[in-house]
Amino acid sequence: MREKLSNLYAKDGTKAVLSSLISIVIGLVVGSIIILLVGMGNPSLGLSSAWDGIRLVFGGLFSTGRSAAGTLTFGFNPTNIGNMLFRATPLILTGLSVAVAFKTGLFNIGAPGQYLMSTAATLYVALTIPSESVPTVLIWILAFLSGMLAGALWGAIPGLVKAYLNINEVLACIMTNWIAANLVTWFFDGSALCNTAEFGKTGYVYKTSYNGVETFKMGLDKLFPGSQVNGGIVIAIVMAVLVYILMSKTTLGYELKACGANRNAARYAGIADRRNIVLSMAIAGSLAGAAAALYYLSGNTEFFWSTYQSLPATGFNGIPVALLAVNNPIAVIFTGCFMSILDISGLQLTNLTAYNEYITDVIIATIVYLSAFSLVIRMLLSGRKKHKAAAKTSSAVETKPAPGPSDGADEKGGEEA
Repeated sequence: MREKLSNLYAKDGTKAVLSSLISIVIGLVVGSIIILLVGMGNPSLGLSSAWDGIRLVFGGLFSTGRSAAGTLTFGFNPTNIGNMLFRATPLILTGLSVAVAFKTGLFNIGAPGQYLMSTAATLYVALTIPSESVPTVLIWILAFLSGMLAGALWGAIPGLVKAYLNINEVLACIMTNWIAANLVTWFFDGSALCNTAEFGKTGYVYKTSYNGVETFKMGLDKLFPGSQVNGGIVIAIVMAVLVYILMSKTTLGYELKACGANRNAARYAGIADRRNIVLSMAIAGSLAGAAAALYYLSGNTEFFWSTYQSLPATGFNGIPVALLAVNNPIAVIFTGCFMSILDISGLQLTNLTAYNEYITDVIIATIVYLSAFSLVIRMLLSGRKKHKAAAKTSSAVETKPAPGPSDGADEKGGEEA
């Protein structure tokens, strides 16, 4: 049994999972310490308030509010769980976007720009095609595909300059992010898509449900009543499985990873390295585009555009999701849900205590730093193990007795006989 556990621990996948779990635990502990220090340093809060905050950090998803006596209550909360799944949908897809690029040796920091361009394309198609003459299901499909296509085209731009001009994709992605922010602001500024039906709202675009277009609930609204959940989470999970199959079980996936591992060697082997670099970034962009499309096609969210050209945080949050998942498409599903759980816990902190949701941002930041450092930890563990094995082998060689004269004579005699 001990040998089986030792062999299991020796696997790289096990070490990757353990390092991610350790990062999560340390991040949660750091957040709890911050809550405790703030509670102890503020006489109006005290230890009881700090204890409430710590419990919400670890179990905010199952918080059901406060009792008549004012104590926190916990249990099955379908609204929180449904909202968690709804928030996890874009995180899973942006995490996939970053993970695919990482697997092919590229850093897709352009997911926010791809997300924005997809938002503009999705909302334009969903709100301008008249639902009186075209079935809403067809409009939904066209809007979703348009969003993915817009994200793919915007993602292909850094891929093109990387493949043909050898310009670093990080620099190109940063530039395309801000170009997208300005384009989307210009596109929506004063357009007919701005919400003028509701008095007092400025800078908001109509919900897609205004045109009767929204994602099917698939019965999830009955499982999680009172939440925003819909079939988008199912689509995101299916896409994660498809990406896993693409990257692990197909020739194209092998070629993409080969280009990421060594572009020159891949070219020598006959793989079209330039084409695969552009294709990798296009696939990553389409996944980020799918994140925006599913989020706004839900029919219950509004897009707020601003004239100061801000970038959506969802695009950047895909980076810690991919890091925690060690770029595994299946693991991205769980890390996306975990990040969404932290969002729900932050809302519970704001609503039920004197603390605010920024504490969960500190937790996420800590986890991100530790996730990056966990790569070094795994390398140290592997190197240390190899060093121990080498030392054990050398000591065995040193302790082995050298053959004496009689041994040599016997061996010689035996050969002669």
